[in-house]
Amino acid sequence: MATPPLLAVSSTTRRISRRIGGVAPSATLAIDAKAKQLQAQGLDVVGFGAGEPDFPTPAAIVEAAVAACRDPRNHRYTPTAGLPELREAIVAKTTRDSGYEIGPRQVLVTNGGKHAVYNAFATLLDPGDEVLVPTPHWTTYPEAIRLAGGVPVEVRTGSASRFKVTVDQLEDAATGRTKVLLFVSPSNPTGAVYSREAIADIGRLAAERGWWVLTDEIYEHLVYEGHAHHSMPVVVPELAERCVVVNGVAKTYAMTGWRVGWLIGPADVVEAATNLQSHVTSNVNDVAQRAAIAALKGDLAATAEMRSAFDRRRRTIHRMLSEIDGVTCIEPEGAFYAFPSFEGVLGRALRGRRPESTLELAEIVLEESLVAFVPGEAFGAPGYGRFSYALSDADLVRGVERLAELLSEVGD
Repeated sequence: MATPPLLAVSSTTRRISRRIGGVAPSATLAIDAKAKQLQAQGLDVVGFGAGEPDFPTPAAIVEAAVAACRDPRNHRYTPTAGLPELREAIVAKTTRDSGYEIGPRQVLVTNGGKHAVYNAFATLLDPGDEVLVPTPHWTTYPEAIRLAGGVPVEVRTGSASRFKVTVDQLEDAATGRTKVLLFVSPSNPTGAVYSREAIADIGRLAAERGWWVLTDEIYEHLVYEGHAHHSMPVVVPELAERCVVVNGVAKTYAMTGWRVGWLIGPADVVEAATNLQSHVTSNVNDVAQRAAIAALKGDLAATAEMRSAFDRRRRTIHRMLSEIDGVTCIEPEGAFYAFPSFEGVLGRALRGRRPESTLELAEIVLEESLVAFVPGEAFGAPGYGRFSYALSDADLVRGVERLAELLSEVGD
């Protein structure tokens, strides 16, 4: 029997859509997965990749979830926007922690902060709308913008400005198509924290230009040594009707795996985002919502303990990285990441290779020293690397010592 001729593959028969095929995988999750794969093989890998606290979820929160599991009322759908009790708790928490007074109709509970970011951009953007993205940036932001049909416009910062964007830079990057400014403080991946004065200047610019602002406040409680978190719609009240705030329980309460986040915004935006979510995921896991209620209604004692440990590790990793020849590092001000520059290492000989990028350097470091970090290319910042210090003190020291030993071999 003759073999039928192969059909030519045209754009109309492609297996994966251009929109989804163009999405880059999460580099942070990929690095973490590679490290865990090597660990599963019995190798002693020190992973600086994951952006999650290394502490357990506080016991009272876990017990609330256990009790919720036993109650049949929590085995059902909840309203798409979230349990009324949780939305009320978010309202109270937001007033308590940032002074931002809102109502329950302004809150949508989402499947983690990442989902809140996606919902916000999908709700605000039309095809071709531009979003100003101060860079270095978290890996997910540009992908969420593109999935919504928007265009991310990177506004690059560097160590000279301590990775903080200026009003002049934003004005220079803006065009007639600019619709949204993305603002993040404390920052992932750099640990930068903006002053109240800088936030006021940037917020007033956005208000004057008629831009929307999406501000991600997920690291609000992780600030150190005289730095403080300030919520932009509180600092610039006239911006509130064009501002969406993203937050969640993941970092503050060591609840990354529970997947409970939220967005706060004008009631019409929240209603539209809720309609979107009703067709995509419906409600967030009921039991996880009950756990989040317990978290938000409790105190911040466990958070204070975590912050104290992160502060200690922050100072340790900054000192150790800064002592490595060819490496420079700005001291982090918030979150739990160090973001050193490897410009003094790149292009030089190392174990028979000559890495020209931090992508290549990260591969060498993982293979030769069993140390995993996320290369700066993932954050729009070639030449840098992100090191999470949300790991034990002993692992942190051991990992940086391995890195220092390897890089001591760098030659011309």
